[in-house]
Amino acid sequence: MSDTNNNLEELFFEEDIHLNHLAELVKQSIKEEELLTTKLIEMDEEGAFSFGEKCADRVASFGGSWSFIITFGVFIAFWVLLNSLWINNKSLDPYPFIFLNLILSCIAAIQAPIIMMSQNRKEDKDRRRLKSDYMINLKAEMELRGLHQKIDLMMAEQMQSLFKFQKEQINLLLELKEMKKEK
Repeated sequence: MSDTNNNLEELFFEEDIHLNHLAELVKQSIKEEELLTTKLIEMDEEGAFSFGEKCADRVASFGGSWSFIITFGVFIAFWVLLNSLWINNKSLDPYPFIFLNLILSCIAAIQAPIIMMSQNRKEDKDRRRLKSDYMINLKAEMELRGLHQKIDLMMAEQMQSLFKFQKEQINLLLELKEMKKEK
């Protein structure tokens, strides 16, 4: 009977070791997750843009808005009416409004590179976002693989434990059978 107790104590000790091993695996996974989060935060901080790039974003967002289109339409209408109806033909820019064309050309020449800068900045943001998404997906895949390995390990250890318990039960049954025969 003492052999059986020793075997049972040994089995419980092995189960305790198994649980400690699983706890260590969980702690390691948590540390790896913290490392990924830190890397993503560092990537966002690296992407800090200059004042000029941020201004380009503001100009591009205003230049592509309805408020800009409406404001500019009102400005052009006011310009044409003012210069068309100017009394005694003393207008600043008589028809065909060459000065207005010059102003419009200058605005377009300045606005086009600013919009390009803004698009480049947004492209950089998208590229960084895609990279971080890729890292997160890669981390999820690694976690799934780790979980599969842990489950396989748990199943193998569980099977070993079950076989040991079953062996102990068979030994106990055999001992009981012998004790019964002796009586």
